[in-house]
Amino acid sequence: MRNVCLIVLAALTVAGTSPAFAQRTHPGGGPPSAAGNHGSSTGAENGNATSTAAAGNHSTSTGAANGNATSTSHANSMNAAPSDVLSHNPVIGRKIKALTGEDAATACGGFKNIGQCVAAAHVAQNLKIPGGFNALKSAMISGSGMSLGKAIQSFDSSANAKSESKKANKQAKEDLKTSAS
Repeated sequence: MRNVCLIVLAALTVAGTSPAFAQRTHPGGGPPSAAGNHGSSTGAENGNATSTAAAGNHSTSTGAANGNATSTSHANSMNAAPSDVLSHNPVIGRKIKALTGEDAATACGGFKNIGQCVAAAHVAQNLKIPGGFNALKSAMISGSGMSLGKAIQSFDSSANAKSESKKANKQAKEDLKTSAS
């Protein structure tokens, strides 16, 4: 009986401390670096999928077999699809409507992510782009699609496209941050 108790105790001790053996520190004390990583995703047949991303990178998560998926990303969804953000965040939808004069889903249709849409709306308003938001949107999403900076240059050659683009992206990040809280 004593040997059985010792064996059970030893087995429980090993099982209880096994995860600790796999843990190790990384430079800087944080999680492993993910330079150049666009997120990692793990999933299982039972559908428990999770995704994480390092600061400055974006992540995407797709659910597994039965669809239980979670995702974390930076900058309050700047890189998320407009439809995903708008379906969960009516505050940003109202902000986009105020900036563009259009329903947010219509205004952001065609943009790759919500950040592009909100930044373009700010540029159109900040620079009083001729034709407004729709002209800027058209330049960015039609054909080969221009970057925000190139679209700014095409409408206002005297504008500093780099600083205006940076300013609009900062405004978009702030809008998304405040609307999420």
